This record gives sequence, C-alpha cells and structure tokens, in this order.
Amino acid sequence: MNKLLVSCCLSLLCTAAFSQQKTFIVNAAQPGAPIQSTMYGVFFEDINMGADGGIYAELVKNRSFEFNSPLMGWTINGKKEEGDLLVLNSHSYNKANPNFLRLKVHNRRKGEWGLTNEGFRGMGIRTGINYNLSMMYRTAKPGITIHAELVNAKGKVIGHTAFEPAPGNGDWQTKTLSFTAAEQDTSAKLTLWLEGNGTIDLDMISLFPSDTWKNRPKGLRADMVQMLADMKPGFIRFPGGCIVEGRDLANRFQWKKTVGPIENRELIINRWNTEFNHRLTPDYYQSFGLGFFEYFQLAEDIGAAPLPILNCGMACQFNTAELVPMEDLQPYIQDAIDLVEFANGPATTTWGKVRADMGHPEPFHLTMIGVGNENWGPQYIERARVFADALKAKHPEIKLIFSSGTDPNGARFDFLNDTLRKMNADFIDEHYYRSPEWFLANAARYDNYPRQGSKVFAGEYAAHEDKTFTGSDRNTLRAAIAEAAFLTGLERNADVVHMASYAPLFASAAAWQWAPDLIWVNNLQVVGTPSYQVQKLYSLNKGTNVLPLLSGNKAVSGQDSLYASAVIDQQQQEIIVKLVNVSQQPVTSKIQLQGKNHLSKKATLTTLTSNDPVAVNRFNNKPVEPVESEVVVNKQSVALTLPPNSLQVLHIKY
Repeated sequence: MNKLLVSCCLSLLCTAAFSQQKTFIVNAAQPGAPIQSTMYGVFFEDINMGADGGIYAELVKNRSFEFNSPLMGWTINGKKEEGDLLVLNSHSYNKANPNFLRLKVHNRRKGEWGLTNEGFRGMGIRTGINYNLSMMYRTAKPGITIHAELVNAKGKVIGHTAFEPAPGNGDWQTKTLSFTAAEQDTSAKLTLWLEGNGTIDLDMISLFPSDTWKNRPKGLRADMVQMLADMKPGFIRFPGGCIVEGRDLANRFQWKKTVGPIENRELIINRWNTEFNHRLTPDYYQSFGLGFFEYFQLAEDIGAAPLPILNCGMACQFNTAELVPMEDLQPYIQDAIDLVEFANGPATTTWGKVRADMGHPEPFHLTMIGVGNENWGPQYIERARVFADALKAKHPEIKLIFSSGTDPNGARFDFLNDTLRKMNADFIDEHYYRSPEWFLANAARYDNYPRQGSKVFAGEYAAHEDKTFTGSDRNTLRAAIAEAAFLTGLERNADVVHMASYAPLFASAAAWQWAPDLIWVNNLQVVGTPSYQVQKLYSLNKGTNVLPLLSGNKAVSGQDSLYASAVIDQQQQEIIVKLVNVSQQPVTSKIQLQGKNHLSKKATLTTLTSNDPVAVNRFNNKPVEPVESEVVVNKQSVALTLPPNSLQVLHIKY
C-alpha cells in the first residue's frame, strides 16, 4: 500500500471517528455533591498596574511625593529660581507620608511657572464627566492663585478650574474643586500654574472622575468593577500573592497600614517594580488608596465572600527568603487575629471601631483567611502550625487556607499536601501555571483525590501559551478552551474542590509585567479575554449540585478530545450541561436526560468559539464572545453539534 493511500485511509478513519455521534447520559434523578457558593471566584493582585493606574481611579501619579524620586511623575514648567521648589520631609507633619512641596511664588503670571503630572501612562479623560481635584495646602498669607488645567496630548486645555488658597493660621487645609471635561483623551495631563506672590506648601494632589463605582468619592473605576460584578463571583481573594510576601519582609503587605484616612497610609514600592528585567516599571508603587477596607467593601458590593491572604513571617522564597524567627512570630499572628476583629468585630472593639469610623459599622462577614502565599518547606509548616493553633483557639469559626507551594506536583508539593492533610487543614491552595496541554491532560486530576478531609482551593491557574506569544496575545481561545476542559473536572469533583480562581486578574496594556491575564485595560477601555468569558460562563452557571454525566459508562475527560460535566440548579429548576470540544473537527452529539420526565420542549444553548484557535479579544475587536441560541428537546434528548475549539453550555428547564 503506497504512502498516499495510507494517508487517505487515516484521514477517512479520523473523519469517521469524529463524525460518529457521541451520546452523553445525564442522570438528574439523584443530585450529587453540593456545589459551594464560593466555587468560582476572582483573584486580585496589584500586578500589571492593577490597583494604582488601574481599578483605583486616582489619575495623579505620586500624589504625595513619596516615591524614591520625590518628583517622579511631575515636570516643572517655566524657569525655576534656586529655592523656589523644595521637597520637605517632616515626620512631625506626617509619619506615614512625611514629604510635601514648598513652593515660593515671585510675581508670577499664569503660564509662567507650575507643575505637570503625567498620570499613569497619561490620564484617560471622558467628555462631559465631572472631575474632582483635591489637594492639601498650607499658606501664611493670601496672594497666590492656583490654576488647574487638563491638557490633551496636543496641548489643548480640555478642562480647567482655579482657586485662591486662604491662610489657615499655620494649619493644613484641604481644598476640593470640580470641573467638567470638554473633550475625551486617552493621554491627558494635569498642570497646576501658580500665579501671584507668596509661599505655599502642597501635598496629596489628587484627581478623580466623579463616575466611580457607586459614585463613591475617590473610589474605584466603574467599568473595571462592572466586569467583576458581571461574573457574580463567589469570592474575591486579595490583596494578591507575591506582594503579600514582598521581596523582603520590609516590603511585605501590612494590612494595618492600608486602613484609615488615605493621607495616613504609608506608600511602599510595588515588588513588581523591578521583578522582570524585560518589563522594568520603576514608577510602580502602592499608595494603598485601595486598602483592606476597600477590598472588603468591593467584595460586599459584588456579592463575593472576602478572602484575605496574610503574610506568615516569610518573604518571597524566590527573592530573599527572609524569615521571622519563631520567637518573633507573634506580631504576624496578632495581625491575623486583629483582622478578624476589623472585619467582624463590633464598633466597640479597637479594630471594629476603625472599620466603623471608615463608614461601615456593620461587619463584613469574614469567614476565611489564607496563611501565606506559595510558601514551602518545613519552615513554612513550622509557622503554619503556630498560626493554625492560635487562630483556631481564638476564632474557630474562621476557615484557614494553607499553601501547597508553587507547583502542582513533585517532592515539594507532596510534602506540603501530605503534611497539611495530616494537620487537618481546612483548605489547601494549589497553583498551576502550565501549558494548555497540561490542563487537558489533568482534567481528571481530582477524580481520585480523598473525598474526606482537606478541601482544595485552586487559587491561581492559567493556561500559558509558549513564549512566542507575548502580552495580550497569550490570551488565546485555545488556552481558554483548555481551561474550560479542566474546569469540567473541578466541577465534577465539587466535593473535593470548593474554590477556584484564574490569575492574574487585570493587566494594563501599557504597563504589564505578566501575561496572560483575565481582563486587559487601557486608560478608557476594558476587554474580557476568552478566558474571562470561560470563567464567567462557569460562574453564572454553577448550579447547586453535581449530576453524573457519562459516555460509555465513563466520565468524559478527554476521550476523543471531548470534556463534559453536568449540574442541576434546584432553585431555578434546570439542568445545566457543559461540553468542551478541543479538537479541530466538529462533533455531533446527543444529550440523553434521565430522571426528569417533564422537560421544557426548548432549551437554551450558549456557545463560545471562533474559527481561529489562537483568536484573541482586543479593545475594538472581540471575536470570542458567547452566542445564545435555542435548541429542541425531543423525547428527553437534545441533539447538538459541538464546534471545534468550543465551550457550550446547555440549559434545560424541568
């Protein structure tokens, strides 16, 4: 037989294999394991300019002059005489943010001398939106006028206001002004012109749009929060992973420094500032305008359970691997205990009062805390035991989540997984950043996990294309469909896996460090990736209980490149089937339903696919978005064609 004939025969055999109808049996008679309300959530980390320059709507970079270079982000306009502009450092003024500017104005006219702030890769300004400018100032005499102008990329003024600072007997005062933008611009700047005579101190120069999420002053970017709210996530994990640890312990995340008045929150350098030599971001800091109060408030707003992660006395083991000696660990444990009080305690308690004074007298209903992030080794276990003993003694109602390290297998993982299970850990946090092929091969990962004991939190995962794909190009449909296939295995094993979240969440198109990411943003736009669409479809369709779904008496976890799971929603009275075809061929299938005799004659089918397996969604072109259609239910069955590279979600009412 010649090679051409062999090739043709193989091709025909493959085509025949995929053209055969696949039958999936779904048994709705006996609902299985309950699916937790927390099953699908989101993970926020301040990476890729996710907070400052991202979801935190502040437009001024280095508003309090606390960067290592105090005037980074600012440009001096006009001729400056010696001593006209000084950066003063006074801990008696503000221990947390000691820097401020002292400006001497000598017979200046408007336009002769001032300061310009460049924003975070420019400022995104929208036509007709009110912008709120605020600053702290101190002056002994009248005589100065401050003119504020929004200037577009071409130098045109598109918004302006002015005021004359009044003397305050040596005390600091705060001034807030509002003005409306006349035009839209993606890379505007803010200029302050100083006119007249006198000396003035300035600090906390800030600019926010008025249309923040829920219109909260100095709040969050509404379009970014809306993307999260649309997912209806079961939880939000914050404030991140590696930033919790810090490059060293001095740079770790300390939640107590992120609450209270924003001018008293101590800015630090973001550990992603210099982590990647090919993506250096020297202007990346954490102002903590988005602090623990705002994280809890965000979780409450979008109906998600709050899941804070705290440092356990260990810095990042890939960087310095600094450790707090065991005899000095108590302050770290006390931070965790105090966090429960901050979140849940009455306003009469020390930390409950801090929360109440910030405007939230009711508790935030914290139920779980993560102890450490991607930590490993016996040194982690030693600290984890002490944390567990202390927290469980004080707050037995709080579930604790512990790390299984950076990898989903190997000696390090095995040691942590085995030890934590012997410790009866509530949750074990597993992370996997792997190729799409890994996710396909591991869709049955949890089929043989212990059904009792510690539950799994798939805390960070994403399918990574190889390095020939960069930036947002890594968020391909192929990667998303691999994740969808893997999620069928998580859903099938909902008695083992109680939580899962993709990571990272946000990325600035102009200032990212890590890719892929769930949602990409620029100064005015957001776009959900194919992976976002997958996460959203799972989160919105999680159901209440697992249903058996079999083909050939086996769970569908990769046979013929197909993956599937089924759930029942007993509240909405519907059966939900998820079907994934990772092949390049369409597959005809039949869903055979058992256990429910009175089904609706019509069902809703949502399909996520594209003709191109490496298709990506961009700000102005989104080829990968779900499409709804209606299908017929005929004698307890539904006939479907599963497109190549697709996730389909079938809803059948009963």
